[in-house]
Amino acid sequence: MGAIEEVYEDLDTDVSLEEFRDAVESKVEQMGGLADEETAAMLIAHELEDGEVNGVADVEPEMDEVKFVAKATSIGDVRTFDRDDDENPEGRVVNVDVADETGSVRISLWDEQAEAAADELAVGDVLRVKGRPKDGYNGVEVSVDQVEVDDETEVDVQVQDEYRVEDLSLGISDVNLTGEVLGAESVRTFDRDDGSEGKVSNLVLGDETGRVRVTLWDEQAETATELERGEVVEVVDGYVRERDGSLELHVGERGAVEPVDADVAFVPDTTPIEDLEIDDTADVAGVIRSADPKRTFDRDDGSEGQVRNVRVQDDTGDIRVALWGEKADLDVGPGDEVAFVDVEIQDGWQDDIEASAGWQASVIPLADGATTADDGGDEPSGLAAFEDSGDDADGGSGVGAGDDSSDDGGSGDAASGDAGGSAANGDDEEVEFTGVVVQAQNPVILDDGEETLSVETDADVTLGEEVTVRGRLDDGRLRAEELH
Repeated sequence: MGAIEEVYEDLDTDVSLEEFRDAVESKVEQMGGLADEETAAMLIAHELEDGEVNGVADVEPEMDEVKFVAKATSIGDVRTFDRDDDENPEGRVVNVDVADETGSVRISLWDEQAEAAADELAVGDVLRVKGRPKDGYNGVEVSVDQVEVDDETEVDVQVQDEYRVEDLSLGISDVNLTGEVLGAESVRTFDRDDGSEGKVSNLVLGDETGRVRVTLWDEQAETATELERGEVVEVVDGYVRERDGSLELHVGERGAVEPVDADVAFVPDTTPIEDLEIDDTADVAGVIRSADPKRTFDRDDGSEGQVRNVRVQDDTGDIRVALWGEKADLDVGPGDEVAFVDVEIQDGWQDDIEASAGWQASVIPLADGATTADDGGDEPSGLAAFEDSGDDADGGSGVGAGDDSSDDGGSGDAASGDAGGSAANGDDEEVEFTGVVVQAQNPVILDDGEETLSVETDADVTLGEEVTVRGRLDDGRLRAEELH
């Protein structure tokens, strides 16, 4: 093995051995005999390695020069500008978004390169880029010195006209996606390094394949305040970034979010409450049994925060959910069917677990009966599973398993036949009870925020309705004589 081959073997490069030999021979000629083949080979190897990065994500603005291979995901229009140069007064530039499996970056091509890019480049082309990184308006940008199309290299980045949430991957841009608005936040302002003020807001969109957080910048930020939960919108010209390990869809000056007439609906893939474990990030759906007043508190930085606790129940159990920040102001209360998306499961009070709905979570009100389903099988599902059958009122876990009575040391069996306390100090006692309907079948189950009660009645009631019932307790169940 010769000196050239030995140096080449230690290189991590896409340049072929034949190309490397040619470069070494040119270097020997260029140096006029001042370098032998081994020295020239080492010089060429150093040139090849200088600036090479493992992926687009490694490009940093402080680097003098970078070289990488990436796929063109969008190509802008050629723009002209004036230079202080009498010989070449008009400049031209075109921005191209490129991506590989690690991320994306915008590259800028100038003058003749810009014209060639507009005429010859196409979305989906794989490019071999050499250029100088810098801080740009939307992050790191690379001013291109050399660029060429590489037809031999594969870059696994998907480029398509319309995307669904499941299609999103790090680095893609020019994203058009239609989804249902699951939540929106108010506009926040911040100071940029150049002293200007920026604006940002967030939406959460969902479709049949999943959900994604959408970040709206500057002129687009106000859009979040104009949209209603449940409205269907299309994101135009978005780009995908990563935050805290999750993909986000960003919308900047080139993009937009517009209401559209389309049939798109998000259906959360919920986890039964009894299956939740500490450190899970999960979706939970059920009926709100009780809701505490909102509380405010002072943060360490002197700002004021707020939180509101609600207790949510499905057919397997119940759990306290802490609603933080703006979510504490949501108009949800006892009897509402709600999905809590991307909540964090944490240690709670008295060795219980609880769910935390922070900035990354979404709270989605559901239509009445959305969490009640009957799939035709032998076992009821959803809230229908709460219905008592036969004589199980004495010992079934019922709707109150683990309710708020556990907070003060109670056993949490409010629906097991005792009706929780004051309403049921003994059978055959006439009682009056006011509560919210959390089960509308017979028996009706009422919840007053502290205890629950099973009521036998033929009256028509609806989920979430507040009713007052009078009657006598029989074997732990109230037989209604009057209901209004």
